[in-house]
Amino acid sequence: MPIICAPEDFQLEPGAVSDVCPSQQSPLDVFRCSGCTRAECQGGAGCADMQWRWDSDGYLKKILTASVYDVAVNSNLEAAERLSEQLDNTILLKREDMQPVFSFKCRGAFNKMKNLSEEQRQKGVICSSAGNHAQGVALAASRLGCEALVCMPETTPEIKVKAVKRLGGTVELVGESYTETQAYAQERARQEGKVFVAPYDDPFTIAGQGTVGQEIMAQLTSSSQSNLHAIFVPVGGGGLIAGVAAYVKALRPDVRIIGVEPSGANCMAASLAKGERVTLSSVDAFADGVAVKTIGAETFRLCQQLVDGIVLVDNAAVSGAVQDVFEETRCILEPAGALAVAGARAYLKHHCLKGQTVVAITSGANINFHRLRLVSELADVGASKEAILAVTLSEAQGQFRELIDATVADTTMQITELKYRYSAGPKAHVLMSVAIKTPAELSALMSRLSTGGFSPLDLSAIQEAQVHLRHLVGGRARSFMGELPDERIMTVEFPERPGALRAFLLKTSPRWNISLFHYRKSGIQTSQVLLGIQVPAQDEPEFQKALELLPEGFTIGALKPEAQQAFSMFIT
Repeated sequence: MPIICAPEDFQLEPGAVSDVCPSQQSPLDVFRCSGCTRAECQGGAGCADMQWRWDSDGYLKKILTASVYDVAVNSNLEAAERLSEQLDNTILLKREDMQPVFSFKCRGAFNKMKNLSEEQRQKGVICSSAGNHAQGVALAASRLGCEALVCMPETTPEIKVKAVKRLGGTVELVGESYTETQAYAQERARQEGKVFVAPYDDPFTIAGQGTVGQEIMAQLTSSSQSNLHAIFVPVGGGGLIAGVAAYVKALRPDVRIIGVEPSGANCMAASLAKGERVTLSSVDAFADGVAVKTIGAETFRLCQQLVDGIVLVDNAAVSGAVQDVFEETRCILEPAGALAVAGARAYLKHHCLKGQTVVAITSGANINFHRLRLVSELADVGASKEAILAVTLSEAQGQFRELIDATVADTTMQITELKYRYSAGPKAHVLMSVAIKTPAELSALMSRLSTGGFSPLDLSAIQEAQVHLRHLVGGRARSFMGELPDERIMTVEFPERPGALRAFLLKTSPRWNISLFHYRKSGIQTSQVLLGIQVPAQDEPEFQKALELLPEGFTIGALKPEAQQAFSMFIT
């Protein structure tokens, strides 16, 4: 996990950044005045309406007077007791996922629109967004009594489109990518005289987001205030971290403001490293709320001055943070909303800190339900609770049981996933996952497997293995005859408790050859294995007797005809 902990430590991997953003070649005076209707006015340094952003206390004053509470609530600052105990530090969660639109974005959108003139609001506003900003603009427009045209990519999930419409926004689906959608929205704004409400790169939007920092400082107890080490902020375009940093650094310059980005969408880290804004050639959209190719001009200016560092985290770490917050609160964050928690965990471990107080902003909970499966699969690996291994075993009867024995040994270690299919060659490969408590426990397991001749390979840091490989293991048995004699495919349901898999194998292996084993821990009381086992007809009475001697809670089931037909197409 790459961690960037201070500006002087910024390093870029070759090829991570493409062209420098062209707008960096000119001053950062690109904001239209809130109260000026002159088309030629761009809110430059010479414009009185925007001059305040250059003053040393300009943002502090604007944050203190920001209008956000007609749409936003003063969100809770909650102690994450379980996570604090795990990390030996006090972790406080700033619950922006509890806003009316389940995201902090309503703050900046409302403050921007509140500072428009009545004439500008009457013309309506326009924005481009595929998610949280769209809902924030729609809600703000409904409270201010103006029309909001929200341009969204054609690929936007229906649930997000309905959410914007429910809040009163008019949705227009245009463009296959966000870049096309934004260009269209900005052109419509120019043609129709509407104000384009930017998601992050606007001083009034930044000031609105800065109220999150104001609330944090007001909500801290006196002991937490004195012991506050850092505030961790998710970073997309930079509006939230710029606003929080502007407020907190004005009051407590000793408190560190640490941004957190996905390692596959690190445009702020890349820009700070290069000393100028850059445009990434591509971004990983797993945390779609922060999947930004170019940060804002004004947000970059502020972050250069005020931000102490950036932490980069991978998708597994983000998913682990989603699980951490769920276990604390029973609320499910979107990946972008869990970034700060993942960053805080990584930072504290990396620097071996103990007894510190840190704040992590949980910025949003607008997650599509169908994404939960992927988040869940990555979560245990990301929270260092599970390791994914590939092992090699000799294709000899009884080797499968020996693998289980070597894995579990005399420990309380649990196997959480096991996938294997018979191979006609001398060697076969097994994909397995194990629950781990400490790095030392994993090291001991790797040593046992190596000593047993199983040649283990740790796949825990390989995202493609986590997302794809575990679903591709299996297929037809690689037999010289094209099929396995006497093989039967069945299901085995058993209680989800340590030692259950081993108990099954003690009764069946190595007497009968295991030819297929497909298992993933379910998280409920009973799990199911898809099992292939070779049982000659003459062994049927003995096999049935062995099944009767299985521990209580085991249920063996034959495949129904329709399932048998389906598996014959791919497995047998």
